[in-house]
Amino acid sequence: MPPIVSVRNAVKNYNLGKVVVPALRDVTLDVEAGAFLSIAGPSGSGKTTLLNLIGCVDTPTSGAVVVDGQDTSKLSERALTSLRLNTIGFIFQSFNLVSVLTVFQNIELPLLLQRKLSSAERKQRIQGLLDQVGIGSYAKHRPTELSGGQRQRVAVARALVTRPKLVLADEPTANLDSVTGQNIIDLMKELNRSEGTTFIFSTHDANVMKHANAVVRLADGKFVDRVTAAQAIGSHEVRAGSPVDPTRPAQSRVKEGQAGSPVDPTRPAQTRVKEGQAGSPVDPAHPAQSRVKEG
Repeated sequence: MPPIVSVRNAVKNYNLGKVVVPALRDVTLDVEAGAFLSIAGPSGSGKTTLLNLIGCVDTPTSGAVVVDGQDTSKLSERALTSLRLNTIGFIFQSFNLVSVLTVFQNIELPLLLQRKLSSAERKQRIQGLLDQVGIGSYAKHRPTELSGGQRQRVAVARALVTRPKLVLADEPTANLDSVTGQNIIDLMKELNRSEGTTFIFSTHDANVMKHANAVVRLADGKFVDRVTAAQAIGSHEVRAGSPVDPTRPAQSRVKEGQAGSPVDPTRPAQTRVKEGQAGSPVDPAHPAQSRVKEG
């Protein structure tokens, strides 16, 4: 079976005046149908750009992106719109809700564009999704009347309501509390299992990443590797104490979970205070001759 997503030597550059900023550099990637794939990497690594190319929100500067057997670079605007509407669901980090529409109407919009379901069928499907994401009583509210987490849940429901083959999610749990975030992931996993829906999502959260079948890691716009979730997180990555971001380079990580306060690795070594020791902390920016010997 051919992959549902095939990215070949994709390059994406942004022009800022006379400066060319590379966002993706020669990325090649295949995603099989039914995958539950995480894209990981530090900020600026190209995660959102890659999702935008796969979701037909943007086009590559060079290279090819094939979605469900269709080369997106060869499609007309009408064909791209049809592909986005009928094949892809997108959970945007910035929500992209229509402020003048109610929650129900925001979720209903793609169904109205599809023209496949009756009014009763739309209502039943939408209310079921609202209940699943935990905002069943907010159907008549407008986005401006919701918290950030509630808006994120509306965005999730809207992406899932058409039951697309492929769902792209940019940090889908970033604005949610841990319980609601887990409910969203459970819902995504259930659709992945029961409907065979393919999910590709970016995340920094190890608790979300652990559910992935595989993790693709990016750095500086380049493909680094494709590993299992266990390899990406790694038993050495999460020690007792605070969780470690598995997408950060090893040399910049703080040894967490040890006695004493965590040290900021971005501060010059000569200005760090030895924290966690007896006595009052010393301000390294204060001239040595004016410091008072405390304690």
